[in-house]
Amino acid sequence: MATFTVSGHPLTLLPEKAAFLEDFRTLLVADAHIGKAVSFRSFGVPVPRGTTSENLAMLTRLVERTGAVRIVFLGDFLHSKRSLAASTMDAVAQWRRRHEGLALTLVRGNHDDRAGDPPASLGFSVVDEPLVVGGLALCHHPVAHDGFYSLAGHLHPCVRLGGRAFDSLRLPCFHFTGRVGVLPAFGSFTGMHPIRRGEGDRIFAIADDHVADVS
Repeated sequence: MATFTVSGHPLTLLPEKAAFLEDFRTLLVADAHIGKAVSFRSFGVPVPRGTTSENLAMLTRLVERTGAVRIVFLGDFLHSKRSLAASTMDAVAQWRRRHEGLALTLVRGNHDDRAGDPPASLGFSVVDEPLVVGGLALCHHPVAHDGFYSLAGHLHPCVRLGGRAFDSLRLPCFHFTGRVGVLPAFGSFTGMHPIRRGEGDRIFAIADDHVADVS
């Protein structure tokens, strides 16, 4: 783990590609893309099975370890309308019953616009961006909001480490600029896009169970 302070609030960066706002006991998760694999399989694309179960089990471990009372999903909770397949929604509903006292908030992202809001039975509070919490603007799109520090997703950031192209490594990362911080994609079946480093940026790479400052 690593801790980075934003707008006076300690933000714990977790190797599970999520972040924890200690002052608000809130877990931040970007780009879960629940049901992405089943969406691909519906088109005949051979992709791994069990990704939804893996993501939900990871959420359980994070809630138990951090003591979070709330999860804010920074957009793209569902991947598409095909994510509403019965098998996927049954798994999510079972997970929700295990955590019925946990507050869940979704800040709508571009995939949520297409997939629709989660079923009402899951008990989500669903809002448009930004969601303002203690001087922070919680968003999906990494856009600066005057008077606030933005925390967002959408970009699936990664950083390239090493030398020549064939001898380098791409790792998911947290990327903080002067006004916007971007979390890595939480979903286990998501792509990554290299960041563009700017002067003064802080970059924290994830390698297995470690978060390392590679600024």
